[in-house]
Amino acid sequence: MATNLAGAFNDHFSSIQDPRTRPVDYPLHDILFLAVCATIAGADGPTDIEEFGHSHLPWLRRFIPLTHGIPSHDTISRIFLLIKPQAFQRAFLGWIETFRVAEDQASEFRFVPIDGKTLRGSGTQEFRPLHSVSAWASQQGVTLGQKVVDKKSNEIKAIPDLLKMLELRGALVTIDAMGCQKEIAKNIVQDGGEYVLAVKENQPNFHAALEEFFDEAMEHDFEENGCRVHETNEVSRGRQETRQFVTAPLPEKMTKFKKQWCGLCSIGRAMSLVERDGKETIEVRYYILSIPPKVKVFAGAVRGHWSIENSLHWVLDVVFHEDASQIRMGHGPENFGFLRRFVISLLKQDTSEGSLRRKRKRAAWDTDFLQKVLKIV
Repeated sequence: MATNLAGAFNDHFSSIQDPRTRPVDYPLHDILFLAVCATIAGADGPTDIEEFGHSHLPWLRRFIPLTHGIPSHDTISRIFLLIKPQAFQRAFLGWIETFRVAEDQASEFRFVPIDGKTLRGSGTQEFRPLHSVSAWASQQGVTLGQKVVDKKSNEIKAIPDLLKMLELRGALVTIDAMGCQKEIAKNIVQDGGEYVLAVKENQPNFHAALEEFFDEAMEHDFEENGCRVHETNEVSRGRQETRQFVTAPLPEKMTKFKKQWCGLCSIGRAMSLVERDGKETIEVRYYILSIPPKVKVFAGAVRGHWSIENSLHWVLDVVFHEDASQIRMGHGPENFGFLRRFVISLLKQDTSEGSLRRKRKRAAWDTDFLQKVLKIV
């Protein structure tokens, strides 16, 4: 048996309490290791995990005993239904920290987008689908945490709980308008982080003031009031997109907002102009920042936030079929949801060529590659 894996895995997963009270044939960490391997290799739920186990039993026994063979999909499902999500997340995050790629030292901040996603297949006629908010290290492609939104609540109450799970020193947190709340801004700054928060009509007075300021500044080509401008142009598949990012120090007219928003330092506007098939669409968004008006940092933060949609949520639905998942009972939807996010983080640490879909297939066919993804030597 490969002791390097057994030791590392046990070090992190021994903190998870096995919810079963009777003597068991399948130790908890064996089931969790099986689930990780199978999910990397294309499994989308307990039945797939069981099938992967049967077809890879000799290989799996190189790392875990599996004295009684492969657990049934019912056993696997029951474990994920019962184990506590917070302990589950801590164990996985601790494990991936041991071998994630080094952060880009040239970057001034770690961009940490926070956004919500609904797991549509988890809903029933009686209960709405599970909704969670996730934190994502966009530069490293690593999930930093997940918090489920209470069935009777919304993201505003879940985000502060998620922030408590994160190390915010050196982080630049980006959140859409739902999270543009005074208390959330205060929590970020007091914990040593910085923020870029989108402002929409949920903050009507502030939004109107930002819109008026940037409209007037645009009339003067952004040459006054300390404005800084950065533009990008991209052409792909018949689609041309021009993005313009503008920042400015907090204007004197808006000093009243500084007293209300902890750390408020500057403001920003991001405009996206997309031309395709002779048609143009324009989207304009306004932001408040706790950092000086460094426009390229602002542009990186905004684009990094968009990456949580493309690099995480899209992947979960298209590559991991999350929206089609019918797992609904207990902690199952939350635990399987985080397992998928963790596996995405693992796959993104692999620098070889190929899409995530292709890498999952390769892991199913080639156990040497699967071992590489798991950092097993």
